[in-house]
Amino acid sequence: MPPPSRRTGWLSLPHLLGGSHRGPADAVPAVGPCPAVALYAVAPLRGVEHLVLDDLSAYADDRGWVVPAGCAVADSGPLDQSPAMRAGWQRVRAAATGRLVHGVVVPSFAHIAYRAEDWERERAWLLEQGLFVVATDPTELQAGLTPEELRA
Repeated sequence: MPPPSRRTGWLSLPHLLGGSHRGPADAVPAVGPCPAVALYAVAPLRGVEHLVLDDLSAYADDRGWVVPAGCAVADSGPLDQSPAMRAGWQRVRAAATGRLVHGVVVPSFAHIAYRAEDWERERAWLLEQGLFVVATDPTELQAGLTPEELRA
């Protein structure tokens, strides 16, 4: 198995909301040997969705998570569009409701919901479903790297 990617950092929604002092790795629940996750992103333009989903897929793969068929989903357009209006996000919600996935991997939480009121509604729903959410953010990790590490 290749070493974990150094391009991305991650945060877990239950860890952020629970006030726990555990480390981020402890925030992802153990759901058997291979948790199933949905991948979700909003791409700014049509035709480039696969680029974002490829990165998310590699991230999930690095952790031994599986992505069920049809659970790698991208919408295109602006991030500030209501999640209720995004067909792809509704597919992820259906997969979660049907218990096909145990978590969701996104580039950032803004891909789920950009506006505060939308985020609060989606966050509450995610927690009700018992899902973990992992947000990868390449700029977050790069901020902590030395110039030599950035060139590598």
